[in-house]
Amino acid sequence: MNKHGALKEDVISYVKEQYNTDAEYLWAKFPGYAIFRHPNGKWYGAIMNIEKNKIGLEGDEMIDVLATKCDSILRGGLLREKGYYPAYHFNKENWITILLDGSVDKESVFMMLDMAYEMTGAKTRTANSKIIKND
Repeated sequence: MNKHGALKEDVISYVKEQYNTDAEYLWAKFPGYAIFRHPNGKWYGAIMNIEKNKIGLEGDEMIDVLATKCDSILRGGLLREKGYYPAYHFNKENWITILLDGSVDKESVFMMLDMAYEMTGAKTRTANSKIIKND
């Protein structure tokens, strides 16, 4: 397995170990696409193998990418960094695409998964929060 495929496998292993999340392969037509789902059912990440030109890169070679849920403020800064692109096939305001070609280091990829998992988790109320009912 090449270095790039190894990073994809590292992501799949990380979410399994960290969050007990199995990669779910939902589409027979796209066997290289896997999603990661929070226990509450919300998706927090997806691995896809897409043509480079789908995210604005030159060429039609297939590349592995990870789409993760992402804070919109953080997203703006990340898009200026190497290896981060607007979301492919997801809401471009709430998701980001990360190349799994080594241009983003493994620890940063894992950090993005951690944030995405946290963002999709159950909302908790603080002691000072109030529920407003519309009667």
